[in-house]
Amino acid sequence: MSLVDGSLPMMTTYTPAQQAAIDELTAPLQLIACAGSGKTQVISQRISRILGLPGARPGNVIAFTFTEKAAAELKERIHRIVHDEHGELTGLAEMYVGTMHGFALNLLQTYVPEAFKYGVLTDITQRLLIDRESTKSGLTTCPTTAPSRPTLWRYADSKLYMQVLSILQEDEVDFDLVPDGVANSLHSYADLLSRRKYFDYTAMIATAVAFLESDPDDPDLTTPELELLRHIREDIKYVVVDEYQDVNPLQEKLIAGLIRWGANLCVVGDDDQTIYQWRGSEVSNILTFANRHDDVRTIELADNFRSSKGVVRLGRTIAEWLPPDERLPKAMEYASHQVWERGDMLALEFADPHEEAVWIVDRVEALRGMPFTDVPDAAPRGLSWSDCAVLYRTVKDAEPLVDEFRRRGVPYIIKGLARLFDAPEIEALVGMFQFMVGEIDEAALRSLFDQADILASPELLARGVRILEEGSDFSRGDRWGTYNVQRLYLDVLEAMDVREATIPGTPARAELVMYQLGKFSQVISDFEAINFASDPQRKYEGFVRFITDDRQAPAYYEEADEDAGFATPDAVTITTVHRAKGMQWPVVFVPCLRKNRFPIRASGGLNVFHVVPIEAVPNGPRYRGGLSEETRLFYVAVTRAQKYLYMSWAPIASNQQARRQSDFFRDASGSDWVLTADPGLPTVERLTPVPKTETPAIAISFSELKYLLECPYQFKLRFMYGFNPPIHEALGYGKGLHDALAEMHKRALAGDVPIKAEAADLVDRHLHTPYAYPALRDQLRRAAVKALNNYFDDHGEDLTRTVHSEKQIEVVVAPGVTVDGRVDLIKRLETDEVSIVDFKSTEDAQKIATTRDQLSVYALGYHELTGESADRIQVLNLDEKGDHLNEAVDAELLVAIRAKIETVAANIRADQFECGHDHSNDTAYNDLAWLTTGAPAE
Repeated sequence: MSLVDGSLPMMTTYTPAQQAAIDELTAPLQLIACAGSGKTQVISQRISRILGLPGARPGNVIAFTFTEKAAAELKERIHRIVHDEHGELTGLAEMYVGTMHGFALNLLQTYVPEAFKYGVLTDITQRLLIDRESTKSGLTTCPTTAPSRPTLWRYADSKLYMQVLSILQEDEVDFDLVPDGVANSLHSYADLLSRRKYFDYTAMIATAVAFLESDPDDPDLTTPELELLRHIREDIKYVVVDEYQDVNPLQEKLIAGLIRWGANLCVVGDDDQTIYQWRGSEVSNILTFANRHDDVRTIELADNFRSSKGVVRLGRTIAEWLPPDERLPKAMEYASHQVWERGDMLALEFADPHEEAVWIVDRVEALRGMPFTDVPDAAPRGLSWSDCAVLYRTVKDAEPLVDEFRRRGVPYIIKGLARLFDAPEIEALVGMFQFMVGEIDEAALRSLFDQADILASPELLARGVRILEEGSDFSRGDRWGTYNVQRLYLDVLEAMDVREATIPGTPARAELVMYQLGKFSQVISDFEAINFASDPQRKYEGFVRFITDDRQAPAYYEEADEDAGFATPDAVTITTVHRAKGMQWPVVFVPCLRKNRFPIRASGGLNVFHVVPIEAVPNGPRYRGGLSEETRLFYVAVTRAQKYLYMSWAPIASNQQARRQSDFFRDASGSDWVLTADPGLPTVERLTPVPKTETPAIAISFSELKYLLECPYQFKLRFMYGFNPPIHEALGYGKGLHDALAEMHKRALAGDVPIKAEAADLVDRHLHTPYAYPALRDQLRRAAVKALNNYFDDHGEDLTRTVHSEKQIEVVVAPGVTVDGRVDLIKRLETDEVSIVDFKSTEDAQKIATTRDQLSVYALGYHELTGESADRIQVLNLDEKGDHLNEAVDAELLVAIRAKIETVAANIRADQFECGHDHSNDTAYNDLAWLTTGAPAE
């Protein structure tokens, strides 16, 4: 599978519409980009054209995407084109390519010192926090108008409450119509975030918007606030917004704040793919764009380079089901090398869901080895498992198919963490913790592990049982770190020697199991991020409730937006249509096209408008969804297919509401391009199944680069599979020191040089150690104040030598793999040399050789950013008696690190993540080292 446009070759020629879009650099530009129209390539080429203008530089450009993965792909495409057209263009790290909330966070944590310490809540951890602090978050005090529910309930209503909070903060709500109790709940939630030093996704953007909308002539603005506005006014000249149809009113304000001083705006989207109105997207944004901006040029990218003619024509027919006043008229033209053949597109009816599932698995198996050509003029390859996707309106319908896949040994993955807890290996892991708190006995646990089949030998379970029994002794002390759920999880897996090399079955099965184990590690991390500082026994009992209560984790992750890792096993993808947006596959199944399921029937019961009056929200009914949004969703489902498209339905005899076919199925089956009986696949010579191998677009930090340089398998465990190390109690100490020093040097750059007397205030403003027990927290504060005092004594006079503080740099390690981050300090020495400085503390402890490699990569990044070469690399250890490093940057050093990077890049391209590192004495890897080296023999 690949992201949209991923199968397109690097274009050297463009259609007239594409070329017009690339050339339009002055007027506000609206690109209506139909499915498969090559928009990523066009956006990238247009940005490259901008960078070729006199005086233009990368820092003048902002490009917004809807997801981090889309951002990584766009950034990689831009880098390739810019390199081809401009050579080694300096400063690319200063061009922001990413999500809106990511930009807002970056803006705040660059210019607003009070925001440096704030952590970020994901949708999952936000819900965990709301449920844990159900009163303080305002959840259980929030009133409703439902007769049976005077206030919202913990767990049952936390998702609905999150929707309420989003509407209140992201839409143009008339608060005069909002009940006081609801407004009070919003204030309670905001106060909780402030006390806990958290941003949720909405708060990031809302806070940034407040700064962007401020008056630069306001005498009360602080120096950092003025610097923020100066940056926007002087630096931002071009703003590109992809997936514009999904922008909500608050995001529209962010865009307005960025272009208020005349920056050029380009929006790219497709109104026919507006599928997030239930989350606040407003389709009128794209429909009325040309009326809300002066001299807009609208260009339609109507050619579909992805799909066969049949898929394109069916997609156009579906889009035209929408009322004319709810969409922009557009042509959708076939321009792909994919050839439609009779029988490629089917609409089939089955007797029941089991029969439907059996046919899908039969067809998946039959398609293996069918010749398929990814790009024009390329040699065909045989289709494999991962070329197939099954798209559901909701994955709750996937159970019959999952059962059939399991029964027949067909590898599959369910994207995201939906239905994670139904997997046999996850049921066994859940059983470990149930055993630990006394909910099941050892015999039941053994039965779960027998079904999971992840142990090399059944006798190994006894080792894990011993660890669990020891872990259930809660009398070992009151330090929270002693009862670390992630550490226990990893310790049990280590004791049972569960790792990729020992999992029974084929290497492909082992990869799938590791993918699942990594997801479970993410679940633990989410839980502990909010519940780490809990009474030990209650913590483990709470964790078991979290992973077994259908109102908690199984529900939380049902619609989780992100995967735990980047691994792409050769397996059939099961996912929702919403999650499939932006993706494509050679083969797409769209089953369960039943009435009341797709289009989905509006659910009854409590909803957001029992809390927020619908009349208080402009176009409030859009949050309820409706036929138009379901039609757009069906359009998205169909247009994910490159060649084979199989639509189906089956009645559920036991459910009176599920016995009739969907209107979508009926209408689609009437298409001239679709057959309603299966003629079978054509008789052609099969090829060896070869999955399409793609390196996922990944952005990692400089501190994470060490895994690639020292132990690529550790990189695979952490980033491909998603394993997380345990939380350490002192987490946040090193960052607090870095943030305090960043403020000091930024102020020095602005002419406001701090003094030693401010050390304690700086620490109190920036140090945030949420996982430290009280005595440790006090100890860390004293250590931080002492470290800053020492820094003032040793380097206070050098503050005025600051050239850059927290400067953003990046290095492309391999196609699709970018290392980016911020250099702590770049300063000019007394010798007039330029030095790259990295601050280290005990928390950052690592080998000098690793640090030297990191700093050498910083030197490469600095050269790519500025076109200049640093003279020295330095490590300043902030702890007493810590080791320092001060070395020259010479050609030999840079040649050596380039050679290392090229080796890493070659290994990534070859999908080789071998371990060539001695972990025996390396504490930095202890948490996960056994997954590479194996558990010690007993």
